[in-house]
Amino acid sequence: MVDSLGQKPTKHTSSGVTIHILHTTFNIPQSNLSAHPAAFNSLTPNPFSSLISNPQKIMSKKTISFAPPRGMRDFYPEDMRLRNRVFEAWHIASASYGFQPYDACVVESLELLQRKSGEEVSEQIYHFEDKSGRKLALRPEMTPTLARMIVARQGRLTFPIKWYTTAQCFRYERMTRGRKREHYQWNMDIIGEKSISAEIEVIAATVLALKKMGLPEDAYYIHINNRALLAEMLEASGIPAEHHAAVFLALDKRGKISDDEIKALLEKENLSAEAISKTFELLAVETIDQAAELTTAESPAIKTLRELFQLAEIYGIKERLLFDISIIRGLAYYTGIVFEAFDAKRQFRAIFGGGRYDSLLTTIGGAPTPAVGLGFGDVVIMEVLKEYISESPDADRKGVIIGYMFPEQREAAMLLANSIRSNGEYVNLMLKKLKPKQFFARAGDSTAADAIFLGPDDIKKGIANRKNLTTREQIEITLA
Repeated sequence: MVDSLGQKPTKHTSSGVTIHILHTTFNIPQSNLSAHPAAFNSLTPNPFSSLISNPQKIMSKKTISFAPPRGMRDFYPEDMRLRNRVFEAWHIASASYGFQPYDACVVESLELLQRKSGEEVSEQIYHFEDKSGRKLALRPEMTPTLARMIVARQGRLTFPIKWYTTAQCFRYERMTRGRKREHYQWNMDIIGEKSISAEIEVIAATVLALKKMGLPEDAYYIHINNRALLAEMLEASGIPAEHHAAVFLALDKRGKISDDEIKALLEKENLSAEAISKTFELLAVETIDQAAELTTAESPAIKTLRELFQLAEIYGIKERLLFDISIIRGLAYYTGIVFEAFDAKRQFRAIFGGGRYDSLLTTIGGAPTPAVGLGFGDVVIMEVLKEYISESPDADRKGVIIGYMFPEQREAAMLLANSIRSNGEYVNLMLKKLKPKQFFARAGDSTAADAIFLGPDDIKKGIANRKNLTTREQIEITLA
């Protein structure tokens, strides 16, 4: 029975009283009833009418969610295996190409972000005021922070510099497949180099990173364009330079919104129907030669693109590159070559993207400095790896797990673990005795490649077996 207030009857038991009020349960122990009989001997089905008239006084039991905040992620040990593979590949590729690591605080000045991306950036990020009234934000990307750090020491740095980092970034935006509100991003930047050598170094490093992750070469392509080329083509089509930034932003949305919606965006820029038609015709260009026919004979943008593909052949990565006039990169600070990588089936969002941004430092007060950069997030690539790599969990096994049957073997197990660790191997030592079946079940669920289990006979003989958990092959080892 439930009354009009949502209250169930009071229930008296030998252990105390249970009272239900407004969907909240109160348990009053018998000891409390005995200590204060006057307070409770007149209990009725509605003993707390004064509280019911003042619901805010009721201490309600709220259910706590154990899921991470919306758009955020937890990484359990099994999740860390794939994440570590990605992070290690980023680090190896960066070091292989001579990039130096850097880092910065995840909290950044809101003014800096607004200066780079405009006032509207506040709608897309997590921002707040600290106790002193400073306007701050969780960084949505690393490039503004890098620019700030470079400008702070611009007179002391020796250019060009090659820096990289793996930064956690936050954006408050609509989530889709491959897009979270939090992600880790590998950033590689070469600051202070005008030549196309900077672009090819950054792009080649990404190819190495994907190889280290185990992604097959035919599973992805890196799509290349030059914003300067598109600007030349727009100019040749009669679209003046003052409209180019808005056109770039509109065309970058192609595939995300309909062509009719893109047309509406261009109409807002007061482009004529003829200019809009010519803009869409430009996107039908498929080769650099076709693009060259729509620009001047001595186009610097065409020359730069041809040189990039020539260098890609020297680096041995030309087969991974595709010219794609539709690659624009919506961020306004890009000034030249831009690129994005996609899986070969185009099932996912871009794996990574980047390009040349020669004017960014000046927007925050620095001296004009050429730069090329890359942003490579962890969300999409982990989805791509799951789709394209069909290897068993045993592929990431390494090290050894050690167990023992009785307490008398604990010391020997510890000495053996110390000996193996001193040789640079990973060792997971069990902390208490286990039966053989328990130990090998745990070993099978672990990330160890081999297992060693010590029993009384092994100690007597001074010899134990080291078992490969994948092949089940065993080798004898000597105990110290």
